[in-house]
Amino acid sequence: MNISNTQLDIDFARSQFPAFNDPLCKDWSFFENAGGSYVPNHVIKKLNEFMTSTKVQPYAEYPMSKIAGDNMDKATEFFAKMINAKNKEIIIGGSTSINLYVLSNALKYSLIPGDEVIVTNQDHEANISPWRRLSEVGAIIKEWKINPTTAELEINDFKNLLSHKTKIVAVTHCSNIVGSINDLKKISQLSHEHNAIVIGDGVSYAPHGFPDVKELEVDFYTFSLYKTYGPHLALLYGKEEILKKLPNQNHQFLEGSYPYTINPGGPNHEELASLIGIYDYFIDLYSHHFGKDEISIRKKIKKINYLISDHEKKIANPFLEYISKRNDIRLIGKKSIQNKDRAPTISLVPKNQTSKYLSDFLISKKIATRNDNFYAWRCLKALGIDVNDGLVRISMTHYNSEKDTIKLIDAFENFN
Repeated sequence: MNISNTQLDIDFARSQFPAFNDPLCKDWSFFENAGGSYVPNHVIKKLNEFMTSTKVQPYAEYPMSKIAGDNMDKATEFFAKMINAKNKEIIIGGSTSINLYVLSNALKYSLIPGDEVIVTNQDHEANISPWRRLSEVGAIIKEWKINPTTAELEINDFKNLLSHKTKIVAVTHCSNIVGSINDLKKISQLSHEHNAIVIGDGVSYAPHGFPDVKELEVDFYTFSLYKTYGPHLALLYGKEEILKKLPNQNHQFLEGSYPYTINPGGPNHEELASLIGIYDYFIDLYSHHFGKDEISIRKKIKKINYLISDHEKKIANPFLEYISKRNDIRLIGKKSIQNKDRAPTISLVPKNQTSKYLSDFLISKKIATRNDNFYAWRCLKALGIDVNDGLVRISMTHYNSEKDTIKLIDAFENFN
């Protein structure tokens, strides 16, 4: 089947998510996906199975325990294949914030006073604070600042920050405010010319297509699984050759047993096992559109990524075109999606009302959104936006429909 002629079957996709038929949810258009997505039946089923039959200590030889351990391992294995990594390069933790704090604590031992760390002011705070704290061990923190007019990170500014002292570069793959997709591969290549380690934050990218971490050439990459249709967990990828050298952050008896060395406590067992449901959902999505074949999991994910991107462009661009013509609303970021240079995460600031007023208005129209700074207060501050009132974020994903977009535009037609 020619992928260019295949469109996402939105009715099939939505049928996999019980929220769309739930009495509490069914009348709402859900546009707060960047804060946390709905989950498909597959995830709920796996969670229920684990809690019903295998909620025991895993990895013993009796059947309930053995199945529990097997499913926990399968979840890690499936995600490794989905993003083109090795099993031992995958860490599943409680949140991206926790994963990055542990990682920064491990990496600090490789620094000496005067070493340089580059962060941005476009990122979510989860990928800023842990690295800024390295100043406590003598690191010099350099900030890659957005262009205050376009809200973009410009690559020439980054080049000017790099030096022979650069050791760590922490940067977002996609801004949770601006929506722009940064050229993480180029950033990685430039950083590696200076032997710096690159940490990519993919929290706002992964819901719109699971990345190929090897293609990006990053050293570490993280995203939140509760924003990619699963439970409240987060994934951290790390290159094996770096992971095995990191000092142990876990129990002493786990010394040398990476990746457990930087995953103290680990994830909830039942939530980890339920991640198989995310894999099952995407494989079902693939089979529905392309049939069953023997190509690799990563190749299947790549084809699904195309379907998702094409659909999201179709539902986001009409709203972007409409809202960019409104003189009373400030649109942050690009005015359209072209060649996947932007995610359908759309931030707005009303010029004549507060963001809270706009958010309340949309909620009255059964449009689920909110006003906030979304933990990206440095970005808002750089753009001259009140960090307390924040902005209104319309975040779409592949299960949003064209009807949702029409409803959204109709609501804005009545806003003044």
